Amino acid sequence: MSGAHPTKSSRPGLSAGALVVAGVLLAAIGAVGAWLQHDAPGRSAQPRTELTASNPPAGLPTALTTGQHLRWSRCTSPPTARTGYDCATMKAPLDYRKPDGRTIDVALIRRKATGPNARRIGSLVLNFGGPGVSGVSGLPERLKQYEPLLDRYDLVSFDPRGVGATIPVRCGKTADDTGYAGADACAEHSGAILPFIGTSHTARDLDLMRYLLGDERLHYFGVSYGTALGAVYAHLYPSHVGRLVLEAPVDPTEDLSEQQVSQVKAVQAAFDRFAAHCAARIRHCPTGDGPEEAERRMAGLADRLKKKPAPAGAGRNLDADDLAHAVGDHLVRGTDGWEPLAKALTALIDDNDGRPLSKGADDTGSADRAATPRDNSRVARTAITCADSSLRPGFERLDRDEARVKAASPVFGEAWSAGVYLCYDWPFDGERATLQVNAEGAAPVLVVGGTGDPTTPYPGARHMARALGDGVGVLLTAEEEGHGTYPQNRCVTKAVDTYLRTGRTPAAGTVCRGSTS
Repeated sequence: MSGAHPTKSSRPGLSAGALVVAGVLLAAIGAVGAWLQHDAPGRSAQPRTELTASNPPAGLPTALTTGQHLRWSRCTSPPTARTGYDCATMKAPLDYRKPDGRTIDVALIRRKATGPNARRIGSLVLNFGGPGVSGVSGLPERLKQYEPLLDRYDLVSFDPRGVGATIPVRCGKTADDTGYAGADACAEHSGAILPFIGTSHTARDLDLMRYLLGDERLHYFGVSYGTALGAVYAHLYPSHVGRLVLEAPVDPTEDLSEQQVSQVKAVQAAFDRFAAHCAARIRHCPTGDGPEEAERRMAGLADRLKKKPAPAGAGRNLDADDLAHAVGDHLVRGTDGWEPLAKALTALIDDNDGRPLSKGADDTGSADRAATPRDNSRVARTAITCADSSLRPGFERLDRDEARVKAASPVFGEAWSAGVYLCYDWPFDGERATLQVNAEGAAPVLVVGGTGDPTTPYPGARHMARALGDGVGVLLTAEEEGHGTYPQNRCVTKAVDTYLRTGRTPAAGTVCRGSTS
């Protein structure tokens, strides 16, 4: 998951469901029609040989496999993709148990490889996390991170089910409203698709995508929630696994409730490390002389904001929950976020100015604060999470879970505790309590975990590598702060790029030194 914390929500009966805030930057997701309108290519391209695959997904009608061809053309939306990118749509079954039934359109985007045909490996499919992150808008935003791989791969991303242009979930007061008016509104406006937007369904889309892109095996790079998608794919299609990178992985051994407790402990630990650094290295540190003093100061600041929120610019105010969310967003950036966080807290404490902290949170990628009015990332996150998770706790369990989350973190626990209500009243059953990711017989899968990750705690990386199976999951450890280490850490970047270019994984037990070394 990419999200670091839940948005505010009241108890059952006052608000239907709680939303989990993502820790990933989101750009505007346009209306469905806008995503799917493309101009003619109208630009020169080097002659290239298109790849073909001989192993279509089993059980699908030929109209969707050998009879379907991706028609790439110039993207007209989003605006950042109008130059240098191609867009297409892929037909896929809504329900893979009824492959001859209703189909959906999956929105795709591609940046063509720049290297010679003879050296091109195929397509590298990217998923940037969430759930709820648009790949169609995400690829242009994040191209620089992956651009060095264009010498060997076409870079391809997509809007997963429920997101952006691919059967977008609607949970607002009206069918066109991208806000969240509760689980009943989701059922009213999107009930026909909600049972079919979970990760296992999107993983099946990935295999159809692989075939239509011309690859015998899937080459894939998933970040945060994207690791859940990649691991489920490996479980479903072990013989179709090519070179898979799972970075900042979710923990496949924990259910949704356990993940929330682990995550709030991790963000608290990251804050404690920031506070220790601030006390030792930053003059006039706003959090005092160490973690214990930092907790006391943050508690006092939260009490002040409960009574009177601080102005945060653009007509917004910053209250106690916003404080926790915004600090968490800074911690997602790792050590790069520490100095800006110290400055922003100083402005808030000394001048009652919430603008620097709020602006910094926008920049680091809170889904709610970065979302535009037409962005359905928040509701997609809820819908996909609840489609995956079978947990539907009663009030007694909810009370226990809420208490556990609050007790796990003195700084973030109260704000994070709203997440326990995420799926309690969801109108459809979820698939399972924990991910099923065993991929016996698959090619080696590279799992990359950062020891200071505040969003997907490092133990989850060890558990993911182990759960994939002996000889499959290969763990690469980075001693780094922040959510994700590629391409920030040179050692990680070298190991990942070598694996994607050659198929060679780093030696077992490899540790990349970094900011926490």
